[in-house]
Amino acid sequence: MTTFPNIADYAFLSDCEVSALVAPEGSIEWLCLPRPDSPSIFGALLDRSAGLFRFGPSGIDVPNQRRYVPGTNVLETTWHTPTGWLIVWDLLVVGPAPTDERRDRYRRVPGDTMAQGTLLRIATCCSGRVEVQANCIPQFDYGVNSGEWSYDDGGYERVTVRSGDLALDLTGSLRLGILGPRTYGRTTLEQGETAWLALSWEGDHPTSEDEAMAQLATTEKYWRDWLALATIADHSYRPYIERSALALKGLSYAPTGAIMAAGTTSLPESPGGERNWDYRYTWIRDTAFMLQALHDLGFEWEAFEYFAFLVETLSENATPGSWDLQIMYGIGGETDLTEHTLDHLSGYRSSRPVRIGNGAYDQHQHDVWGMLLDAVAVHERRGGQIPAAVWEGICYFVDQAIERFPEPDQGIWEMRGDPQHFVASKVMCWVAVDRGLRLARVRDDDEHVERWQKAADEMHAEILERGADDRNVFVQHYDTKDLDASNLLIPIMGFLPADDERVRATVLAIADELTKDGLVLRYRVDTTDDGLSGEEGTFTICSFWLVSALTIIGEVDRARALFEKLLSFAGPLHLYAEEIDVSTGQHLGNFPQAFTHLALIDAGRRLIAAETAQP
Repeated sequence: MTTFPNIADYAFLSDCEVSALVAPEGSIEWLCLPRPDSPSIFGALLDRSAGLFRFGPSGIDVPNQRRYVPGTNVLETTWHTPTGWLIVWDLLVVGPAPTDERRDRYRRVPGDTMAQGTLLRIATCCSGRVEVQANCIPQFDYGVNSGEWSYDDGGYERVTVRSGDLALDLTGSLRLGILGPRTYGRTTLEQGETAWLALSWEGDHPTSEDEAMAQLATTEKYWRDWLALATIADHSYRPYIERSALALKGLSYAPTGAIMAAGTTSLPESPGGERNWDYRYTWIRDTAFMLQALHDLGFEWEAFEYFAFLVETLSENATPGSWDLQIMYGIGGETDLTEHTLDHLSGYRSSRPVRIGNGAYDQHQHDVWGMLLDAVAVHERRGGQIPAAVWEGICYFVDQAIERFPEPDQGIWEMRGDPQHFVASKVMCWVAVDRGLRLARVRDDDEHVERWQKAADEMHAEILERGADDRNVFVQHYDTKDLDASNLLIPIMGFLPADDERVRATVLAIADELTKDGLVLRYRVDTTDDGLSGEEGTFTICSFWLVSALTIIGEVDRARALFEKLLSFAGPLHLYAEEIDVSTGQHLGNFPQAFTHLALIDAGRRLIAAETAQP
């Protein structure tokens, strides 16, 4: 029997600078420092010997209940032991931002609150008596290096471990023992008593129970105040949309404004297989959906900061006459994401190799121009300004989309097989020109309007002529009749109107022929050369795209049925990974997955709007 929890059973913690995953039995099994894309200090998620931090009742591994404190990213776990009841709160602390110093890594201005560099764990006995146990075993550099704890003062309640430039302080109300790389402690709590531990890597940690409880209250208030800014309809879908919004905020990196695709690396798309990737980066593909979702939910500040990250990253890597565009960037704007394997790690449920970096970063994927230009158009439509220097870069990107349109690429799914003329890539090149036209008209840039309109018309005509089969269904690429879920973007991105027969035929063909038990596959792996072996689960974002597309073409009842089926597959804490194995209901791929939650928000909001519009 495997000792790894199911992926969807992990809880996700964040302070918008780092993130952590908590297993159901109370162990922190994933935490990377000092950034979420840094090497892990707790890596049991990828190898059971790569470090963990458990805090909970002795001898009990199965909690009675786990939930997020409503409106927050604070985890609350309730335990029922033979002798009593215990509640544990886990959080990455958010507190007041200093006014007299600026952290070097911050390129954005922090708000009134910011990360405090502390993982806080608080346990309170609410009935009977419960023995609480702590076991902290950091393993630095993805499990390669073991630090050695030492006492910091004359008592037993503060210890420190160091590895290279990174120092961890563990302090709290427990007397702590040391055994090489391990520090441990236990105490028995009577009803009403509390124990706490704080693991800090920068800044001040609490020094008393009162301070620990105050940090808990401050962190809860931060998340609730943030979520209160959202504009979400009073609907049964609201809890799922709110949790998705909190997950997206948790995946943001406050120092730069970047938002990660996921908080993990190498969680498998196929258990035991090789489809294991590092998603701790920002994909240009996510930009349009990210900005649209942030604006639609009312998070204008986060949208501005994310747009600022994009402009800053692209500007810094521009050369005279050229604005190079990669498909993804590091959360600090890094361009070199060279892929490596960590062969000393066994992988989640023996899924190897474990990868850091992402070899797709230098692929040619022609959808990126469309996604970026759509994001710019959203920014401008919401009142954002586009300076002359940025407009120069936008013009370059539009021209690049036109120039590259005739060429094959690796497609939206980052195929590692031979390049093809993928229809969705062609459509997104057209989107780049279409959005460029909208911006040029606003600026009265007649020269670009005339040239780009001609190019857009020619692109549109070619896609209609070569991209659909004799059923009027859009296919994966020009030289096949296979289907691809990326063509759901055709109605979502406005390539054709909702009442066009080719849109309807494509959406219904995907719904009927590219699904497994009703959930959508990206493509059929047995007929697509993706350069990889093995199967994959249904792609959850594609299923949510299908909900949006069905809603667009007026199939609201069918869309609602699929949406509610997808909600039934949500993890216990309403979080989603990348894929779902419909035979088991298990989530696959990196977790939590931003793209999935973005698609959930879009699908949910479209359905609510459609229901509201019905007589």
